[in-house]
Amino acid sequence: MKLVCISDTHNKHSQIPIPTGDVLIHAGDITEGGTEREVLDFLKWFSSQPHHYKIFIAGNHDFYFEKNSDKDILKIIPENIHYLKNSGVNINGVTFWGSPITPGDGTWAFNQKQTQEINKHWDQIPQDTQVLITHTPPYKIKDVSGKGKHIGCASLLKTLQNRKIKYHIFGHVHDSYGITSVAGTKFINAACLDNKDRFLHKPLDFHIN
Repeated sequence: MKLVCISDTHNKHSQIPIPTGDVLIHAGDITEGGTEREVLDFLKWFSSQPHHYKIFIAGNHDFYFEKNSDKDILKIIPENIHYLKNSGVNINGVTFWGSPITPGDGTWAFNQKQTQEINKHWDQIPQDTQVLITHTPPYKIKDVSGKGKHIGCASLLKTLQNRKIKYHIFGHVHDSYGITSVAGTKFINAACLDNKDRFLHKPLDFHIN
C-alpha cells in the first residue's frame, strides 16, 4: 500500500503535483486563516483526488475545526474522506491515528501547554498504532525552525518512546522537511511550503505492507 504525504499547504493545495498512491494523507494547516470558505475549497479538492483513501487532520492555522462542533464538522466532510481528531481508522489492516494538537499558549488552534493538558491527548494514542499523524513534530526530530531552534513537542517524544509506531507523519515546521529514521520509527515531515509559504517541497511517499 502506497502512502502519499503532504502538509502545510495553506490554501495552495491545487498548485502541488500529487503522486498516485493508495492513501493520501494531509498532516494539517490546510488553510491560512481557518475560514469556512478555505476549508470547503480544500475539501472539494481533496475529495476529488484519485487515491482510494484520503485522511487529514487539522493544524494550528485551521481554526474552523476548533471553533465548530464535531457534529457540524462531519456534516461538511465528504464521505470519501477520513477526518481524524484524536481518533483513528483501520485501512486494510493498517492502524492510523491522527491528532491536531500542537504545543503553544493558546494563540493558535489546538494549542496545548506542555503539561498534563497535552499529555492527555498523547495518552490516547493506542499501543497498536502503526501510522501516527500529528501536526507537530516530536522534540528534536525534524523540528528545527528557521531560527535554528527545536520547536517540537517533548511530551509527544516521550509518548513515542513507549509505543512501537512504524511511521510518524507531521508538518508544522516548514524548514525541516524530509524523512529520517530513529529507533525503528520513520519520521516524515511533509511540509510542502517553505517559511515564506512558497511551494518548495514535493509530496513524500512510501510503501507499507
